[in-house]
Amino acid sequence: MNTANNLIQKYDIPGPRYTSYPTVPAWKEDPIDTDLWKAHVRSAFETNNSEKGISLYIHLPYCESLCTYCGCNTRITVNHSVERPYIDTLLREWSLYLEIFDDTPQIAEIHLGGGTPTFFSPEHLTLLIEGITQKAITTSETCMSFEAHPNNTTRAHMQALYDLGFRRMSLGIQDFDLAVQKIVHRIQSYETVASVVDTAREIGYTSINFDLIYGLPLQNKNTISDTFDKVAQLHPDRIAYYSYAHVPWVKPGQRSFSDKDLPSATEKRELYELGKRILAAMQYYEIGMDHFALATDELYLAAESGTLHRNFMGYTIHSSDLVIGLGASSIGDTGSAYAQNVKKVEDYKALVYAGKLPVYRGHFLTDEEISIKQHISRLMCQFQTSADTDDPLRASLFHYAESRLSELVADQLIEIKNGQLYIMPAGRPFVRNVCMAFDKHYWQNNSVEHVFSQTV
Repeated sequence: MNTANNLIQKYDIPGPRYTSYPTVPAWKEDPIDTDLWKAHVRSAFETNNSEKGISLYIHLPYCESLCTYCGCNTRITVNHSVERPYIDTLLREWSLYLEIFDDTPQIAEIHLGGGTPTFFSPEHLTLLIEGITQKAITTSETCMSFEAHPNNTTRAHMQALYDLGFRRMSLGIQDFDLAVQKIVHRIQSYETVASVVDTAREIGYTSINFDLIYGLPLQNKNTISDTFDKVAQLHPDRIAYYSYAHVPWVKPGQRSFSDKDLPSATEKRELYELGKRILAAMQYYEIGMDHFALATDELYLAAESGTLHRNFMGYTIHSSDLVIGLGASSIGDTGSAYAQNVKKVEDYKALVYAGKLPVYRGHFLTDEEISIKQHISRLMCQFQTSADTDDPLRASLFHYAESRLSELVADQLIEIKNGQLYIMPAGRPFVRNVCMAFDKHYWQNNSVEHVFSQTV
């Protein structure tokens, strides 16, 4: 059997993260047929609204400074006069979707992402959420979460959002080491983070997530160990331990440091394994790819019961097929189609105020693509999938992938028997490689260089 280092060298290749299938580089509709997108939204709404509800992702792109590791769509400014016009545009876009729906939407989840949602004042965030929910149905079961920068998340922010129904908060930590923070331009002290966490718990938030990243410049085992020592003191409910995606050809801000500042592929994997061992000792359980949760957390319970789901917002307990994306660069998903909004704020505003949905590209899935999507979702959420012999298409896709998985079987990373594929514990770090075996678009594309980040 190959050693751990040999496995890393063998499988550390460019590959998708599978927040969608097909992945964005394989989308064909650019420009997208807006009328056909509306038809898919209307159909998904009719199917999901009464039983599962719908999900909303709202992108708030503004940040006061650029974190150079970041791969998100952001707009850097210290001019807070941009807040109200952007909120007004979001509410206008929501009204365009309300025209498509044939009933009052029942919202299962709302997630505020960025950028930095807490760039916006508590008053403007209140205006946004009240403008959304006054034309929809929310209940005590509606899951409402937001991403926060510890440096500008105040008690007023947390109290206002709590009063609106938010109970989950995700803090972007990345690393507590000052040298690492300086090189990626994301400086925040442990004391600042601790104050935000303590205040959130005092107010009544029931779920706090930390985003951490391994593979950042200047990281080493000592910095990771120290970071996790501090994390242990704060004891968040969930931890996302992401692999740093180095894509300077997409995000020029990443050119502010060089390759020599980054851990090697082997060193990067050692940082992951170290973090994973520490998390296990702290009694966090692995949930899908990159995520860990306490045994009391809903994500852990969903993973154990086989009901965990994954969409553009990440892992979720909600199974709605309809995700409406609001805001510049947001992506919507109907289960059978994707559409992404224009990325530039000015273009986004112009389209919305012209009474048009601001989508510019997307993809309408074939039956084969939907089946591949189901296989990949199972692998990402349950670390297993099956041939499903009652469905000839799913079975044929399973056998198509099986022919590409022999090396992973030989390396004892996965097991295939009786039409069932299981990812072994040792194979979980390579889940993206397993998914790639099902990805026909990946194999039909002759060049993936400067498209995807490394899988390991």
